[in-house]
Amino acid sequence: MTIRVCRNSGFRPLRRIAPDRDQLLGIIAEVFREHGYEGASLALIGEATGLGKGSLYHFFPGGKEEMARAVIAHIDGWFEDHVFAPLRDGNDPRGGIEQMLAATDSYFRSGRRVCLIGAFALDRSRDLFAGQIRGYFGRWVMHLANALTRSGHRSTEAAELAEEAVAAIQGALTLARAANDADLFSRALRRIRKHIGIPVSG
Repeated sequence: MTIRVCRNSGFRPLRRIAPDRDQLLGIIAEVFREHGYEGASLALIGEATGLGKGSLYHFFPGGKEEMARAVIAHIDGWFEDHVFAPLRDGNDPRGGIEQMLAATDSYFRSGRRVCLIGAFALDRSRDLFAGQIRGYFGRWVMHLANALTRSGHRSTEAAELAEEAVAAIQGALTLARAANDADLFSRALRRIRKHIGIPVSG
């Protein structure tokens, strides 16, 4: 938002107020979603955020690589709170799996939003962020497998189901995006529910 102030006899625009860090990371993440890591130039990021290169380097002295690492950590933190913690900490493992599915559907906007960490995993620059990417997907599979084990599955079966479920979510996101069909993602989530033994509500 641009505002004007009176100075002497005229008006002049003031610099747009910078967003806070969470807002900034959200904006930068959308640039990465749209253009990929390689295509997300500082000019595009500056245009989206309203910040010049100097301001961007103030927030992220390491440049675009530091921005990407911060975005991945920000997404990882959201999943820790809304997906991993319910799977890991709840007394009701099935309830935790239900919450995981609902949060996943909400975060990816029912298939309308790309999984940015998955996209980074396929990007030419993936080796830069390999550790963060492995940690994100590895914890998702591990916590889901543990919840499935606590809900009555054998540990080996639970591990396989968890891998299949996370892989199916990622594949469904890609296919829904390619087909421009968000219902495809919803259908995939219903099949995942059935496959891992979580009844479809309603």
